[in-house]
Amino acid sequence: MGFKLLSLTSLSLSPFPLFTPPFLLSTIPSSLSKSTPGAVTSLTTTRCVNNEKEEVLLPGMPKEYYDDEWQAKQRERTKELRQRQREEDEEEERKIEEYREVGMRLKGYPEEDVRNARKLVSSFIRAEEEIEQKIEEAAEKGILTELVLMVIWNRLDLARRDNEKDAIRSLDLLYRRVETEILKREATPAMRLLNDLLIMYDGFDYEEWLKKCKKRMIDTFPREDPYSILVPPGFESFDIDKLEGPLSPPPEHDDTLLRVDFVREVDELLQEVRVEQSEVENEAGFDPESVANRLKQQERQQSIRQVEALLDLAIGLKW
Repeated sequence: MGFKLLSLTSLSLSPFPLFTPPFLLSTIPSSLSKSTPGAVTSLTTTRCVNNEKEEVLLPGMPKEYYDDEWQAKQRERTKELRQRQREEDEEEERKIEEYREVGMRLKGYPEEDVRNARKLVSSFIRAEEEIEQKIEEAAEKGILTELVLMVIWNRLDLARRDNEKDAIRSLDLLYRRVETEILKREATPAMRLLNDLLIMYDGFDYEEWLKKCKKRMIDTFPREDPYSILVPPGFESFDIDKLEGPLSPPPEHDDTLLRVDFVREVDELLQEVRVEQSEVENEAGFDPESVANRLKQQERQQSIRQVEALLDLAIGLKW
């Protein structure tokens, strides 16, 4: 068993002896009867461990400091803290590398184009309620390009890494809207008309929507009847008696959409979509991902039925 050995050494600098006879107390001034301020006291504590080794105990330290079990726990805690700090440093390095990778995506584009694209995206973000008008104006000017989409995607990627939910939602909607506008500008007249007809549906009155679509088709497609075949558009005021020189047809407009072209392209689109739908299997289960996939499938099926209705309407269209 270990035991403690305490040694106390006091060194007094007082000019008087440690023991003063009682008869001399009355002759000592009261100011000198107390300890002299210059007195030095030293305290040394030692501990014997298993009667073999003496360890000097530092004054002022808590008793847990000399507990081996407590020290082992402290060393383990220090190791965990260092491991956590190392993991945090590695995570920070990984994020820096990811941010650097995001920034390098635009290195292949001219700096002036990148600068203009960033300004355009910033104007979209600040537009608020006027964002639709801003996007349409940019599309008409022809400045909605793949680079603009890349700038929006970079911002969206950074927002996802920083877990900024509001920014993620706004940038995701902006990306989809700009992408839709770009695809709309690059699409054929038939696909643009199909997109406009689908947008006209408000989700409530299906029959009223079909009536509006029929009116839009009649206004868009050139008239098809025996008279229009014999007298094509542009020759309504033609007078054979006043004809001089060769007969030349009027210049054709590139945006003229024939009903037969609309029917053909929509039918091809439906065939492609049906092939894709046959390859997709409905997911079972009630987890969030499965439910979301089923909802997407239902929405897709509804859009397909609307396109089929528009195709039937165009096939049976009568003026």
